[in-house]
Amino acid sequence: MPKTKAQELNAAVQLYLDLMYDCDVEKFDRVFWPSAQLHGFRGGEMTCWPVAEYKQILAERTSPKALDAPREEEILMLDFASPTTAMAKLQVRINDMVFIDYLTYHWIDGKWLITAKGYHLQMTS
Repeated sequence: MPKTKAQELNAAVQLYLDLMYDCDVEKFDRVFWPSAQLHGFRGGEMTCWPVAEYKQILAERTSPKALDAPREEEILMLDFASPTTAMAKLQVRINDMVFIDYLTYHWIDGKWLITAKGYHLQMTS
């Protein structure tokens, strides 16, 4: 039985969460559209990273998996604007930081891909 768009979106969100946990950039191009951008405040300054720069950041990051950290993540909301546009709101811990991520997804070539990411650094511990 074919998956519904909602099931496909849930699988895409899980792949994103897997990438955030293990930082395995082999998954990266199955998660992000090549022209995606990431925006958020870091140190009080707005940052804008093109997706290629973010891929390099993940490649160099010590992953939570490598630190044997427990997975701390929650899907807070999924919303469909249309059959080809959706948004996910997530909370995810990356090492000592907890983020709220807003991920814009588009259905491209038969799969959900992130075309934009807005994030909020909620706390560090």
